[in-house]
Formats: sequence, structure tokens, C-alpha cells
Amino acid sequence: MSGETKTVIKGNSSKYVKLNVGGSLHYTTIGTLTKQDTMLRAMFSGRMEVLTDSEGWILIDRSGRHFGLILNFLRDGSAPLPETRRELIEVLQEAKYYLVQDLVALIEAALTKMDMTIEPICKVPLITSHREEQHLITSTQKPVVKLICNRHNNKYSYTSNSDDNLLKNLELFDKLSLRFNRRVLFVKDVIGSNEICCWFFYGHGTKIAEVCCTSIVYGTDKKHTKVEFPEARIFEETLNVLLYENRARPDDELMQATRGGTVGATGYHSDDDADDKLDREVRMRRK
Repeated sequence: MSGETKTVIKGNSSKYVKLNVGGSLHYTTIGTLTKQDTMLRAMFSGRMEVLTDSEGWILIDRSGRHFGLILNFLRDGSAPLPETRRELIEVLQEAKYYLVQDLVALIEAALTKMDMTIEPICKVPLITSHREEQHLITSTQKPVVKLICNRHNNKYSYTSNSDDNLLKNLELFDKLSLRFNRRVLFVKDVIGSNEICCWFFYGHGTKIAEVCCTSIVYGTDKKHTKVEFPEARIFEETLNVLLYENRARPDDELMQATRGGTVGATGYHSDDDADDKLDREVRMRRK
């Protein structure tokens, strides 16, 4: 290109030079560029010709996205590395090109550690405050299912089947979390409510349904707390929130159709039966 010339750069370590790396502009000293035994030392110690433009910028035909990290490593012998695998690989390619061997070794060690780390596929946040709950519900693009489970909130003794039903609710929540974690955000509240066992369903950040599993019943001499397991209703409301998946904005007709609906007490006789029925209904709603 017109105005570009080849020249040899050398001088004392305090001399500043201007670098244009793939359009990213940098201003640094020869001392920084020659601090370690790299290709940059060869370029700026007079051993290699470099290309400059008419304004004196030294042109390097590489991506400049991570060149600042390269410079920081040369200055300090260390630099914060990117957190994602993709960016680490990008920096590794640049470090290999410039022959910054210490940085190459550091990145390769980070990638090896990342490969050995197992990232959980299914994550269920535990709510610690009302503010955190609102942030989770309103910031996600997914529909939300929340389970409140606070057995210690009870003022009365439980009925004989309550503990078993409480465990069934927890088991169902875990099962649904594993099945739909990529499509629905599941959250659990174990501290922040007076409820004992209650399900909440949200679409577009708005509550569309609630299934409370506890009630007060009267015995011969005192009150008791009864925990139920309305499995069919929970399945139905979970299917309803799936209708909110992949919708860019609120749908008033959908909100009206799904909010506060009442479902009959249709029983499922086994886990397999429940799974089969849920699969069939998901397929039907996708059509």
C-alpha cells in the first residue's frame, strides 16, 4: 500500500514505539517489547525489518483483540487470563505466534484444568432473599418454577402421611429439574416464606399459577397440618409454563388462558405412567 515502508527499529529501552496490530493501536516501549526472548524482541532489536505506514505506526498483521494481554504479560510476567475456553484458545494462538513461551505454558495449564473440571448441567438456585428472587424471575428468558419447602414453619403437628407427601413433592421437583433444566429455570426457597410446601409458576416474569400443598385439618382435640401431593396439578402447571418458552414478549391471550387455571385431580399410578403422560402432553402441545 502507498506510504508503507520497511525499516529496522532499534534504540534504547525507554524509547516509545507506536503499534498498529490489526487496527488495534498500542503505545509502548522497546524495553517492554524486548523484555522476554520472543519474536517481538527480534522485531524491535534491529534483527528484523518491520513495516511502517506514513504516520510512523508499525504494522503487525495479526488480530489486535488480545495484544494488550500480550503486552501486560511482557511487562509484568503475569496477566489475568480469559475465563472462557474460546478466548483462552484465541490468546494461545497469539502467544504461540509471538513465541511468548511462558504465556503459552500458562494457558495450556489453564486449558488442562478446565478440561478436568466438570461443569454441572443442572443448576437449581437456592433463594437467599426476596430481592434475589425477583432478580432471578425477571432477568431470565425462561419460564420459572419455584418450590417453597420449609418444614420448620409448621405450628401444629403433621398428619400421618404429611412427611411422605413432602418428600414426594421434593422428589418431583428434582425430577422436573433434571428433565426441563435447559428450558425452565427451577428455583428453591427454603428460608424466605411462611409457607410449608407450595409451588409457583411464572411466565414473562409474572406469576401465572400457584399450587399450595398444605392445609389445616381438625382432629378430635387439636389442629394438624396436612401436606398433600397434587401430582397431576403440578404436572399440568409445568406444561403450561412451557408454553411461555421462546416467546420474545408477553402474550396477553396466553397469560389469560393459563393464569389461575383449575385442573381436575387426575391421578397417576406410577412414576413411569407419569413420565409417559408428561411426554405425550409435551408432544401434543408442540404440534
